[in-house]
Amino acid sequence: MKLEFMSGNMAIAEGAITAGMRFFAGYPITPASDIMEYLAEVLPEKGGLVVQYEDEIASINAALGASWAGVKSMTATSGPGFSLMVEALSLAAITETPVVVADIMRAGPSTGVPTKTSQSDVFQVRYAPHGEHLIPALAPWSVQEAYDLTIKAFNISELVRTPVILLSDAVVAHMWESAIIKDVNEVEIVNRKKPSTPPNEYMPYKPDEDLIPPMANFGEGYKVLVESLAHDERGYYRQSNDVYRKLIWRLINKVKRHIDKIYDYETYYLNNETEYLIISYGSTARSALAAVRDLRRKGVKVGMFRPKTLWPTKEEVIKEVTKDVKKVFVVENNTGKMVAEFERYIKKAEVVSIPILSLDIPTPEEILEVVSSWL
Repeated sequence: MKLEFMSGNMAIAEGAITAGMRFFAGYPITPASDIMEYLAEVLPEKGGLVVQYEDEIASINAALGASWAGVKSMTATSGPGFSLMVEALSLAAITETPVVVADIMRAGPSTGVPTKTSQSDVFQVRYAPHGEHLIPALAPWSVQEAYDLTIKAFNISELVRTPVILLSDAVVAHMWESAIIKDVNEVEIVNRKKPSTPPNEYMPYKPDEDLIPPMANFGEGYKVLVESLAHDERGYYRQSNDVYRKLIWRLINKVKRHIDKIYDYETYYLNNETEYLIISYGSTARSALAAVRDLRRKGVKVGMFRPKTLWPTKEEVIKEVTKDVKKVFVVENNTGKMVAEFERYIKKAEVVSIPILSLDIPTPEEILEVVSSWL
């Protein structure tokens, strides 16, 4: 264990290394490029490989291929590059390929303002890949959390056999803070479940009771099919309602089955006397917490809820943290996206959306101005 002063993107790279990632495939894009640049210097020393491909499509598909060869793999991009990766993300979902994609959000649409921040990709990472799926997405708010949640992203990916999105932003990416970097033996590291059946009995998509199939890799003597078409447990394409329904519901329910290991959050100043609640995530939550502290100094009974996992949402947690409050404010650096996800679970309290578009970060003063007008 050591204390290091580093940027959020460096922390993502270090978290990936700690988690056991040994193959990174990428293409330069602001504000994610320095993840690849940093890894290009340090990953070879760990026996890993960094490859810059011709574009984002090639990068994510190379990462998927490396995963099927048995290597923990990763790519990183920002909004425009993520748009090019979504078809392969859908491929990763149906083939149940463990892979981590870091999306470092920047202002859009299109090329937007490449060097500035945003939280506008929260719907993109959930709904852009076509078809039915449930891909987890984690949102750090600090350099330390960029490190910790990267490890968690790999653990979820390996445990559930799913792609996982680390949804950071330009503010977290390029802020510098102290972070504790741990040795491998100090961290819980999850590796994918391997088959215990003989190769002649192995079916690549036959799940155990936890709904997750053991994963054999190429070169291990097993018959491995990486089938993008709707398939049965053998991996063979079947144009059948029964096969399709069984596959899709299992892909979704295997994530829900492990929600307790996926969903993560923190609360601040939340007790049975709290009357108002601010919900915020990522870098914007840093300003939101400052606003909460200012309001409390003025005697307002306000607390804060910060989800670290944006997708999937754990309904029971949202209901519990909002059950006694009168009003909930959802503060985001976008036009108001996650507010609908919270609103559908909050039945008693009034929900107020506070969308603040800022190329840097919404300030505590901007948040206070809006919140105070509703008190």
